Amino acid sequence: MSVFPAGAVVERALAASRADEAIVIVTDAHDASLRWAGNSMTTNGSSVSRSWSVVSIFRDATGAARVGSISSTSVDPADIESVVRASEEAARTATPARDAIDLPLPDSPSAPDWDAAPISTGIEVFADFARDLSVGFDGSDQLYGFAEHQAHTTWLGTSTGVRRRFGQPTGSVEINGKRGAGSDLASAWVGVGTADFTDVDAPGLLAELSRRLDWSKRRVDLPAGRYETLLPPSAVADLMIYLAWSMEGRGAHEGHNALSRAGGTRVGERLTELPLTLYSDPTAAGLAYQPFVGTASSSESLSVFDNGLSASRVDWISSGVINSLVYPRATAAEFGTAATVPGDNLLLEGGSGASLDEMIASTERGLLLTCLWYIREVDSATLLLTGLTRDGVYLVEDGQVTGAVNNFRFNESPLDLVRRASEVGATEITLPREWKDWFTRTAMPPIRIPDFHMSSVSKAT
Repeated sequence: MSVFPAGAVVERALAASRADEAIVIVTDAHDASLRWAGNSMTTNGSSVSRSWSVVSIFRDATGAARVGSISSTSVDPADIESVVRASEEAARTATPARDAIDLPLPDSPSAPDWDAAPISTGIEVFADFARDLSVGFDGSDQLYGFAEHQAHTTWLGTSTGVRRRFGQPTGSVEINGKRGAGSDLASAWVGVGTADFTDVDAPGLLAELSRRLDWSKRRVDLPAGRYETLLPPSAVADLMIYLAWSMEGRGAHEGHNALSRAGGTRVGERLTELPLTLYSDPTAAGLAYQPFVGTASSSESLSVFDNGLSASRVDWISSGVINSLVYPRATAAEFGTAATVPGDNLLLEGGSGASLDEMIASTERGLLLTCLWYIREVDSATLLLTGLTRDGVYLVEDGQVTGAVNNFRFNESPLDLVRRASEVGATEITLPREWKDWFTRTAMPPIRIPDFHMSSVSKAT
């Protein structure tokens, strides 16, 4: 992308600012995608784009601060000053910000790669994967799916001297396989997250897909009820992500979420005797994410006043005990606790090390899920979620998968699932099915729940 350098956009916008303080965030995005359907490649393409924001802050003698944020996709440097002025005007007319606090000072040297070009990608990243995937097109199963790779580079600068830069690669593959037709149609799904596609095992994904379709040769109808259920890592990821999104400190203190209790929060409460630790870590191998706050707007989890603040590992649950909640600095000061930056990855560890196949082998009778979808919150006070199973629910009898059963609607709380888990296996990098478009970087174990609540039968496939 031959345009005005992103770092120079930051510096020019900061120099043009007349606000008391200013923040500029620029993200250059290179995206590539590959799609296939009915055993044939259908579309591929790549794109480049830029998005950037200017945040202006005016303070008065009382300590109040007013914030204005304006975003743009222009790549014309002549537009920089007009965006800065629009941000200042928005700040002048804004109401005082509840999360006002001094901007961070630099806590690390200025980015040594500030002037480097953005990281990039293109359809060539799929070359080896596409070659291996196409082998599956010669079979009788119909394959559908999508692969994408994003290479996003963010530059952040503030009037207090902070300069941060980070290149974030994000990739994923989803393959849906179908066998048969009409009432005999079987459907299965596999997926994986990746940073660069060098670790994607296409033959392994196709083999697992074929195995799941083989399981569907026998069909069994089961009623709603509570069943011993094995949740694979992907399904566990979707449930734990929703838990992580709900761990806002202010909401807990004010009684708005499931981490609240009379007189405070549930931090310190033991959920399980299993030594489970749920954490986010920007340095996690294969799952690294931007190690600083970069946001153009405030929420209960992030504050524009925290831009440039370093992120570090946070144990949300530590050895079975609720350990941390999300607090921007102003909220942390209000409630007398430490600031905590939300993570862009999520890992759950502390299981026995057993594989999903080993957990199947030790199951007398139960259900094996594939993935969950259409997850929605029913009750924020208990974090009760509902959703549907999809693309394969299987019956396990005497240590063997003996057939596919109908789909269900479920009603469960991730907090209660942690509490009731009777076995947790080996953690592995996985791709959430429901939340993949928003949250990709996860490592989860399979989990056994002795009484997973299937609240009704679903006709979903």
